[in-house]
Amino acid sequence: MRVVIGQGSCGIATGAKKTAAEFEKQIAEKNISNVTLGVTGCVGTCYLEPIVDVYDDDGKMTRYVKVQPDKVEKIVEEHLMQHQVAEDQAITEEDKEFVGKQQRVVLRNCGVINPENIEDYIAVDGYKAIEKVLTSMKPEEVIEEIKVSGLRGRGGAGFPTWFKWNAAKQSPGNEKYLVCNADEGDPGAFMDRSVLEGDPHSLIEGMIIGGYAMGATQGVIYCRAEYPLAIKRLEIAMAQAREKGFLGKNIFDSGFDFDLRIKAGAGAFVCGEETALIASLEGERGMPRLKPPFPAAKGYWQKPTDINNVETLANVPWIIYNGGAAFGSMGTEKSKGTKVFALAGKIKKGGLVEVPMGLTLRDVIFGIGGGIKNDREFKAVQMGGPSGGCIPAELIDTPVTYEDINKTGAIVGSGGMIVMDEDTCMVDMARYFLNFTRDESCGKCNYCRIGTKRMLEILERITEGEGKDGDIELLEELAGKIKDGSMCGLGQTAPNPVLTTLKYFRNEYEDHIYNKKCTAASCKALISFSINDACKGCTLCARHCPVGAISGKVKEKHVIDQDLCIKCGKCLDTCKFGAIEKK
Repeated sequence: MRVVIGQGSCGIATGAKKTAAEFEKQIAEKNISNVTLGVTGCVGTCYLEPIVDVYDDDGKMTRYVKVQPDKVEKIVEEHLMQHQVAEDQAITEEDKEFVGKQQRVVLRNCGVINPENIEDYIAVDGYKAIEKVLTSMKPEEVIEEIKVSGLRGRGGAGFPTWFKWNAAKQSPGNEKYLVCNADEGDPGAFMDRSVLEGDPHSLIEGMIIGGYAMGATQGVIYCRAEYPLAIKRLEIAMAQAREKGFLGKNIFDSGFDFDLRIKAGAGAFVCGEETALIASLEGERGMPRLKPPFPAAKGYWQKPTDINNVETLANVPWIIYNGGAAFGSMGTEKSKGTKVFALAGKIKKGGLVEVPMGLTLRDVIFGIGGGIKNDREFKAVQMGGPSGGCIPAELIDTPVTYEDINKTGAIVGSGGMIVMDEDTCMVDMARYFLNFTRDESCGKCNYCRIGTKRMLEILERITEGEGKDGDIELLEELAGKIKDGSMCGLGQTAPNPVLTTLKYFRNEYEDHIYNKKCTAASCKALISFSINDACKGCTLCARHCPVGAISGKVKEKHVIDQDLCIKCGKCLDTCKFGAIEKK
């Protein structure tokens, strides 16, 4: 019998290490000899962490969720000792559907194998794809298989992967590089982190295949330093792959050499742009340069270089092993295969989902994600992070394809989906993302460096109740100039959250500016709290007010001093009689 505990970052953050320690203690104290403890990554159901899977000797698996240390003893006694499922701790049928409704290619091994044990990866046909490539395929045939698959870059732009590989292959020179962009910087995005923590060998194998296809013998994984667990597991996986002969010299006696190293990035969002990433790799400040020449011709150390993100490369072993046509049969004609999305924000079931391209936003948000927290009204979803845009509720049946999402003004991006409900102020949401891109601008372009700052100043004035006539038009004018005048994708896409919220939620901007009212009752400067006649005089709100702004006698209606009120909302949260009104 095996007990496997999910220990990705999300699991550890919710107490998985303490849960594992308690299992170890209970098993030792009760002298249970036929049980082994194991580790795995995140299966994607982050909202259910810590997750514990118990595998019986016949291979049957039972999943237990939200397993804090105080719940361990019951599972040990009922399942490990009495061989009975502890039903009240087990996952429900409804929650099983979160994974059951998905079609997993990239996430196929996450939450299943031990990411720190190469034998687990080999047991699920790991490194079979590179063996097939090196023993029976020419580089041109590998590229053709990727072309047949229709795999497009999963990092944001959606550029055909085969084309980039072929461009690097055709560039003259014996020294070429393959770089993996693992510098996942979008707020609310954690797809790449989960792959690195849960299935690092799939990335390594994908990079070996890519290196062979384009003629590169060196690979670099550029991973953000804020992902220490991902880096640790990558280092373990790379060492194990070298020991097995999958990395290094003469792989599978083919005469092909390929090795990897990790570069920890400092978390600069602009390094998602490939020339800025290359500059950082070379020890320079991460700033983009003009193209052409493109990295495929002159990249890292002026040598031909291909850059793909984690999800793109993790697809490659599955495609080669199962055939490009199998991958291409999923999704749509122009957007083939599956895509991983990170569901975050006001959603019931937050986590990672992998679905065929072409499903609608409704399928993902409501069909898999369970809908909106507390059954509030769905208002919008932000896709593509700071480079993307807000898609409103009336477009919820939009198919998730590169083409259809682009038509809304947003982008698929790397796969972040931040779900918003009726209490979200769209003006403030645009301000949040623009503040992020302003901070992350490298400063090389005047339009990006200064233009985003001017736009942010206008948005801050609007959310503080100081908007004025002409602000909307000025935002639109600045947005157009920043998009046209910026060198790289950061500046060119920075205005997108503002433009899409203006397109779909213009009334909220107008309410802020002309009526001095926040439609969502969210912006502090434009809201007020008052007490109505439902007040029972229980004093609960007054006792919880941090600044003493509420006064009144016991069993009599209380009042709020508007000059003292800091609009923290504590009174609204604590009142049991619906006597607090927010306007």
